[in-house]
Amino acid sequence: MHETLFASTEGRLLGVGLALTGLMLLAFGVGWYLFPDNVLTYAAMTGLNLVIGRAAGMSFGYASGLGHAQVMPLNMLVETIQVLVVYPLFALSWRQLITLCTLQPFITRMHRAAEYRGGAVQKFGIVGLFVFVFLPFWMTGPVVGAIIGLLIGLRPWVNVVVVLGSTYIAIGVWGVLLNELNAWAATVNQFAPYALFLAIVFIAGVMFLLSRRHSRPT
Repeated sequence: MHETLFASTEGRLLGVGLALTGLMLLAFGVGWYLFPDNVLTYAAMTGLNLVIGRAAGMSFGYASGLGHAQVMPLNMLVETIQVLVVYPLFALSWRQLITLCTLQPFITRMHRAAEYRGGAVQKFGIVGLFVFVFLPFWMTGPVVGAIIGLLIGLRPWVNVVVVLGSTYIAIGVWGVLLNELNAWAATVNQFAPYALFLAIVFIAGVMFLLSRRHSRPT
């Protein structure tokens, strides 16, 4: 079973994703003993990216006084791990090579989101997928984008390269924008950057609720 799993391209991608996850957790563990205050900020930024999205995670990082050299690479790593773990798990589950009872609700939700938003992407192929992942709308991130790439028939490596390339460019653009907004907010009040962060979280929450309501079966 394991030999068959890791013989596939998706299986090897999953192996890379799990290795990166282990290395990140190890780095957090070591950093907890050496730089506990800094690690808490990095951990919070990571969690916000995973739960809410890159805008919230990056905004919190900049509001906490971190610069591009800390915020961008960490968010790139987090979103790379998301793609290299969730996308292969979905593909392997889709091809019935593995069974994921615990994660099945999440996999099903991602599948529905990809099917719902995949029509426009399919018309334009790779270019459509690149734009889809780049745009900062709810449920247009790299994970859903990679699943759409699978559903429209892109080869795994092409899919991953397009999705991650668009993701890295988007993070760069978001980084420049959010850093400028935080710098401007700091001139108004020292706590204004955190108000900007909370505003982004609020907007993301509203968009999430609207997307759930819209996708609810009628």
